[in-house]
Amino acid sequence: MYLGTNFMPPVIHPTKQIVNHTFSTTVVPHIHPVHTTTVNHHMYQHKHYCPQTASCTEECCNQHIDCCNTCAPNVMPVAAPAANALPNALPNAMPGMGGPGFGPGG
Repeated sequence: MYLGTNFMPPVIHPTKQIVNHTFSTTVVPHIHPVHTTTVNHHMYQHKHYCPQTASCTEECCNQHIDCCNTCAPNVMPVAAPAANALPNALPNAMPGMGGPGFGPGG
């Protein structure tokens, strides 16, 4: 008589360790920032000047005294200005004095 196949409980052996080595490369970027600041220095020199002008004027007076005739009055008549005299010029003023164009800027 055939009773079939009998099975016993399994015998478990210790696990055999197999190690596979694989290699990969991972790039880790390290950033080291550098900043350059250019500082332009500009000096404004405020120089104050005090220009000064000066002017000078001349006043001229004429006096006519008659010493020739003691009987005549002491004042002589004044002659009319010549046709080529400057306007606003004094009748008895010396040339170049007392009219337009006389003095600084005149």
